[in-house]
Amino acid sequence: MQLIRNRAMKWGKGVFASVVTLLVIAQSAAAAGQDSAVVLLYHHVSEDTPASTSVTPEQFKTHMTWLAENYKVMPLQDITEALKNKQTLPENAVAVTFDDGYRNILENGHPVMQSLKLPYTVFINPDEIGRLKNQLSWDDVKAMHKDGVDFANHTLDHLHMLDRQQDESKEAWLERVWQNVEEAEKKLTAQTGESLKYLAYPFGEYNKTLADKLAKEGYTGFGQHSGGISSYSDFTALPRFPAAGRFANMAPLKVKIASLGMPVTHNDIDNPERTARVIDETLSFTTNSDDVGLTRAACYYQGESLPVNINGKTLSYTLNTVLPVGRSRINCTAPSNSQNGRYYWFSQPFFISGEDGTYPD
Repeated sequence: MQLIRNRAMKWGKGVFASVVTLLVIAQSAAAAGQDSAVVLLYHHVSEDTPASTSVTPEQFKTHMTWLAENYKVMPLQDITEALKNKQTLPENAVAVTFDDGYRNILENGHPVMQSLKLPYTVFINPDEIGRLKNQLSWDDVKAMHKDGVDFANHTLDHLHMLDRQQDESKEAWLERVWQNVEEAEKKLTAQTGESLKYLAYPFGEYNKTLADKLAKEGYTGFGQHSGGISSYSDFTALPRFPAAGRFANMAPLKVKIASLGMPVTHNDIDNPERTARVIDETLSFTTNSDDVGLTRAACYYQGESLPVNINGKTLSYTLNTVLPVGRSRINCTAPSNSQNGRYYWFSQPFFISGEDGTYPD
């Protein structure tokens, strides 16, 4: 690179400035490629389970074979710890995760992962393991763990963590749900001998108070909104791409797997749980990378394109709508300036409770 700079200076100041600009972009892109990964989310590997959360065994084998041939599938722990510590990753780093600990993971998913020598993580509910017919047993968990599978916390019993009981204070609510998390972690540790302190929020639901508690207690959180992850990500709510149901099609899934974590340095929304269902203000987020093609960014809400405005490295969007009770999200993408076909991806979830303070499944 120094040789290029020296030659550019001989060619003239204008050429030198152009080359330096391109070098800055290239260096930024290289850093972004090494500072980014994707986490995939599955539930069922079966033909006889709810279609929205299932891939067939054939689809799953297709997904994993393609990943093994084109990407570096790594343990979730290796990826998250590297990004936390701002260490570099392989250019195409991917982690595979499952939620809920269904038995069909062992029957139809595990043999594929073993044959391809791919690591993966299962987030389980300890109070349901061995008690429901469709769940793994603790003997299954121990055998899979011996094979290299990591198991992590999905709460004791898959509760809606944001549900409020009648007349329950904010302090009492947090104490109740956090006790659930701690008891689940203790049971996991007792059965596997390992405590990752990773929590996948059931239904992807969380708020700022809960996220702050995770950070204070040294946990890493995982949501169900979309996007790549990077060292700039919120490690109390890391996004994962759903890869089942209508998201299982390989063509769009390949684009998502190639995603880069949006390097967000500021986001107007600090709490995804909202009491007001109407959003009529302009919202924005700011990035810090010259490789993000922000002028070509697009944002979507429930399939509809949103008006956006770009000011330097800040993207503003307007959402004039009434949010539904439950879960919804905005997805914004911007192409990489240096890596053709790759997109930076930002997802903002929203959570709205019903009038009784609870959330629908």
